[in-house]
Order: sequence, then structure tokens, then C-alpha cells
Amino acid sequence: MLSYQHGFHAGNFADVHKHMILALMIEALNAKDKPWSYLETHGGCALYDLSDEQAQKTGEFLEGINKLWDKANIPEALLPYMEQVRAVNAEATLQFYPGSPSIATMMARPSDRLAVMELHPAEYQRVKQHFKRQPQMAVHHRDGYEGVMSMMPPKPNRGLVLVDPSYEVKTEYKQVAKFVRQLLTRWPNGSVAIWYPLLKAGHHQEMLDNIAASGIRKVYQSEFFVKGSDSQRMYGSGMLLINPPWQLDQKIDSVMPWLHKSLALKEAGEPQGQWLVPE
Repeated sequence: MLSYQHGFHAGNFADVHKHMILALMIEALNAKDKPWSYLETHGGCALYDLSDEQAQKTGEFLEGINKLWDKANIPEALLPYMEQVRAVNAEATLQFYPGSPSIATMMARPSDRLAVMELHPAEYQRVKQHFKRQPQMAVHHRDGYEGVMSMMPPKPNRGLVLVDPSYEVKTEYKQVAKFVRQLLTRWPNGSVAIWYPLLKAGHHQEMLDNIAASGIRKVYQSEFFVKGSDSQRMYGSGMLLINPPWQLDQKIDSVMPWLHKSLALKEAGEPQGQWLVPE
């Protein structure tokens, strides 16, 4: 779907949830000297200006990263993420927000390799321009699923794939489940992070059921709620992690109550973390 542009939603509560977990996963990859590969199906822009028209029109970042910007006593598990956000803001004022390609690139080492797919023409041009002096980052104007699959298995052979579609087309939930099954057939030791929205319609459940019934093992689920489930808009954010780093679940669980207290409305449910499929 080529109408979706993430600039309207950059820095919202779902980005905080998703990017906090992404930063923890990359931090875990960096704990070993071996190089890693990072691939992303839907790159979006590399950097978002929160003062521009798109971000100001929705103001979603005000209920997300903006609420964390000046907080003291940030939990340890949130620090890798917050360090990347602060790195793109030279002043004390929050103006810019890094997309997932930027977070991954800023945390990468010289031997690591990154590849991002983006099909939207304008988004592709922006992310391509942003990384033109980053030789370890390859930006591709192609379908995200086809592009990532063509690179399986990647070199280096350890690493992470982020699957982050807009889900504007409802069949995308089925497509994600099918893609992940095929991907892990070619790269069984790879880690996969899948973001999905929590909406009243509940279309995400079919994707979760398909993955749980697929035979894939070691699947951890984190869900973060900021509104009541009867909301007509997105009320929460979900992350499905396949082959996550050791003890990542504990790090995520340690920070979610603090995020809930910082960002959620009083009618929102408590955050949930569980092994959807054990090892």
C-alpha cells in the first residue's frame, strides 16, 4: 500500500514500544564480537522532524516520546533506545525522531551489515538520501517481503529481521505469517521482530494463531495498551519476537510497568508479556 507515510505517527506510543525492543535486541547482538545482519521489510524514513506538518497534524508524538523526553530515572532497559533518540537531537529540545533504520545504523559496528526495503517512492528517496554516506546500509526500492526473502540467508549469518508493515490491507496479517514461515525455513537461526497494531477489529489474532500453529518455536509476545480496548482507534501495540536473545523477555517485562504508568490512560489494560510458543 503506497498511501501510508509514517511521518504522521512517528514517535507515538507504538514507536516507543517497538523501538525500545529493537534497541534491546541490537544491544544483545552487540554483546558478541561477531558481526550481524539487520534487514527490514518496511523502512519508512530514517529521520522524522517532529516540527513538520505531518507530525504536527496528528500530534501523536506528544503522547509518546514527548512524555519520556524530560523524565528522570529512566529504567535501565529503556536506556539503549533513549540514547539513540537523544543522539539525533543536538539541543535539549526534542525535535527529531529516529526511525528504525536509523536506530539500527547508529547502533551498528563497522563489520555489521544492514538492508532496508521501502516501496513508497517519496519515503524511499528520503531514506536513500539519508544513508548515502553509510556504506554498510543498503536501501532498496522494492517489495519488502520479496526483497528480504531474496537475501536469505544473509551474510553475516546472525542477526535480525524487523517486519513492520502498515496493515492498511487486512490480508497483510496472513501475508506476514506466511512470510515468516518461509523466512525461517531459509534462516532458522535468525531473530524476527514483528510489530502489529491492536485495534478493536482484532485482525491481528489470525496472524498470531497462524504463527502459533505453524510449528515455529520460541515465540515471545509483548503487548502494550494505552487506551481501553473499546477505543475506535489503535488502543495498543504488539511485538512478536521469534528466536529473541537470551533473557530479552525479562528486560522487556522489567520496563513495561514503567511505560504503562508514563504513557497509558487509566482505562488501559496492564501490559502483557508471555511465551506464545515455548522453545
